Amino acid sequence: MINTQTLARPYAKAAFEFASAAGQTESWSKMLSLAAIAIEVPEVSALLGDPRLTSESKVQDLVRLLGDDTDEAFRNFVRSLGENDRLSILPTVSELYEDIKAQAEKTLEAEVETAFELSNAQLQTLAAALSKRLDRTVNLQQAVNPALIGGVVIRAGDVVVDGSVRGKLSQLAESLKS
Repeated sequence: MINTQTLARPYAKAAFEFASAAGQTESWSKMLSLAAIAIEVPEVSALLGDPRLTSESKVQDLVRLLGDDTDEAFRNFVRSLGENDRLSILPTVSELYEDIKAQAEKTLEAEVETAFELSNAQLQTLAAALSKRLDRTVNLQQAVNPALIGGVVIRAGDVVVDGSVRGKLSQLAESLKS
């Protein structure tokens, strides 16, 4: 069976290419996000999963639900998904679109987990260092976790840097066990 990532990838690429060519990557990002949220509402999900409804009526209902928050090109995109019975993959399309967009813009969302809240100056210094190391613009989100004791844990894409006291203690415990 084909997974949703495989099904959604061509749609996400096509959506990004169209939006990029039209200079509307941000608006498409918002429209895809809105459609993905709408699809995940239980009532809408049940409606779209109803086998008694035709693909066309499902698309019309979804387009009506999205209303004026979408443009004609996006409605055509939704119709294309509906004609191929792919409306359920819209959340994955949205996620993949954001990944493609971030890669094209050379940006990266990163989370920094600390034992104590960092100042804006500290966050900016950390973001600048990460940007230089990863060759991307890094947007940091801060999370406070007192269980770390001290230091930081940084998650940026598939890179994890554990510089926490808790992490160091865990490493020490492991080496003592060996």
